[in-house]
Amino acid sequence: MTETSRALRPVTEIPDMRITLSDGCQLSARVWMPEDAASDPVPAILEYLPYRKRDGTTARDALTHPWFAARGYACIRVDIRGNGDSDGLMSDEYSEQELSDAVEVIEWLAAQPWCAGTVGMMGISWGGFNGLQVAYRQPEPLKAVITLCSTVDRFADDIHYKGGCLLNENFAWSSVMWSYSSRPSDPALRPDWREIWLKRIENEPFLISTWLRHQRRDAYWRHGSICEDYSRIKAKVLAISGWGDGYLNTVAHIVNNIPGAKGINGPWVHKYPHFAVPGPRIGFLQEALRWWDRWLKDIDTGVEGDPAYRHYLMDSVPPRRRYDHRPGLWLADDTLDWATETWPLAPGRLGGKAEPLQARVASPQHCGLEGGEYYGGSDGPEWPGDQRVDDALSACFDSTPLQDAADIVGAPLVRLRVSADRPWAQLAVRLCDVAPDGSSQRITWGMLNLTHRNGHDAPEPLVPGQSVDVAVRLDHIAYRVPAGHRLRLAISTAYWPMVWPMPAAAEVTVHEGALDVAVRPTAQGDEWRFPPPDAAPPQEVEELRPAVERKEVTTDMVSGTITQYVERDEGKQRDVAHGLISGSVAREWWTIHPDDPLTARARTHWTEEVERDDIRTRTETFAEMWSDATHFHMSGRLEAYENDKLVYARNVTDKVSRDHM
Repeated sequence: MTETSRALRPVTEIPDMRITLSDGCQLSARVWMPEDAASDPVPAILEYLPYRKRDGTTARDALTHPWFAARGYACIRVDIRGNGDSDGLMSDEYSEQELSDAVEVIEWLAAQPWCAGTVGMMGISWGGFNGLQVAYRQPEPLKAVITLCSTVDRFADDIHYKGGCLLNENFAWSSVMWSYSSRPSDPALRPDWREIWLKRIENEPFLISTWLRHQRRDAYWRHGSICEDYSRIKAKVLAISGWGDGYLNTVAHIVNNIPGAKGINGPWVHKYPHFAVPGPRIGFLQEALRWWDRWLKDIDTGVEGDPAYRHYLMDSVPPRRRYDHRPGLWLADDTLDWATETWPLAPGRLGGKAEPLQARVASPQHCGLEGGEYYGGSDGPEWPGDQRVDDALSACFDSTPLQDAADIVGAPLVRLRVSADRPWAQLAVRLCDVAPDGSSQRITWGMLNLTHRNGHDAPEPLVPGQSVDVAVRLDHIAYRVPAGHRLRLAISTAYWPMVWPMPAAAEVTVHEGALDVAVRPTAQGDEWRFPPPDAAPPQEVEELRPAVERKEVTTDMVSGTITQYVERDEGKQRDVAHGLISGSVAREWWTIHPDDPLTARARTHWTEEVERDDIRTRTETFAEMWSDATHFHMSGRLEAYENDKLVYARNVTDKVSRDHM
């Protein structure tokens, strides 16, 4: 059956279907399904999230789920326990409770009279994570998963740690959940919304306290990391991500390790690719439908014959903080086993003959301000800027101008022999495209906490002055470096505000090194073509306050501290379909002095508004993090208001010992 020949089925929507779990907890689901599903049952597609189906994901849900429903599927968008309009409390991300609840939901869906008995899971970010994690548990009805912007390793490739370095997204995301989970249910669906709300915020976890107590890859992080045993994944997996996202390595890991899996990496940020930026967007819904039809309906759609890995080769463009479109072309590969070229390091030089080095790296603490966001999530200024600013604070090794264009693919590996003057140090390594005008575009990057050089489960201090061999794996990419441009390998000992600094500034000396990079035969044109994007009609909203975004870097000329300030006012709107009003404002401050890593300080303030009729609620959440030589310190405050009256407030403080961080 082709998409153009398929007869569309009228769709019915159920705004609040209750799913009762074995312990009596009721989860709230929004459901779209064909009107005649009771007489002509259909497979179910589950999206299972804490992000509130009533006001959090409504815009993207409107574009996606009704589209599948009209083509013969029941789409079930469930608020996980402790969130949105569901019962209960949430303790952490991807908890045992969350995953066991999901298995129950899948079994419940498969048993419904309108369900044909087969179930798929689909989701981006949190929903992409738990789709893989639930597949790891092998519930019998779960036959297929479409995972977007997710990970296979919760320690090494999530928002918490990178190369054993503490990502500042760890604190930022804790602040997000501190805010997101503070909102009440919709009073129209839950008459007991106030009781549920107050109990929920009283028990809401301050997640940074939990995450910082696991600075090694221990059992906490192994839970939910499917790389522990890929063979447990029996469902058929389609993995998708984008080069503007922080989860760009997962697709390759899944394709390489799960038989029959397929992968797509595009130019996008952390969004579904039928409405993501930068373009080109693709017909994600049509691609997903081929996957569902094959594995949930047993229709031969040809997906088994698709290339294992389809990835977008981005052309070189001048560095900018945002892009509407990235020129390039689509590559199609059945293997990720590309030939590797080795580029040795010499003093100031990349490529040619290897020579002994004495390249000293002692970056000021503000190096990294041009790094962009860890994962871009909007069309705002979130991409890396011109790297010349950070290059000037790094040790750089440049190639001669390329005689021919080079198509760089895969995950480059940087091998170094280094020593340091302290027991702990970290390296940020960037591979850049340097244009003839001198502008420097970051192609890909990686981090390494040198105490984690032999593994993330048992860090080992360095012996000052003693050389060690280390390897830094850079992120996957597909990028064309034009003829006449140079490659640059830039190495720094700081990368703020992407990564939290070490307790004291270290000087690292690079004694020798090499870059191993896969250079694919130059593609002459698109090797794959996707259909154009399609979607259901968008959500209809009344704008009450427009969205505004600010991002600025300021220097205090008296103290010398440098602050990056980010403000994202998502605006305020009323859902025309059911009348709920919601609004959100996020503010972040990242401050450091170039000479002192112990001046690093992060601060957030979020405002969330939920209103219906004469009920107006608002939560204000605050969080702060700083460190001394031995401990991380955190504080938080949550305030809840009903009709502008303070009805709840709570302060939290904590400190955690630094463990080779």
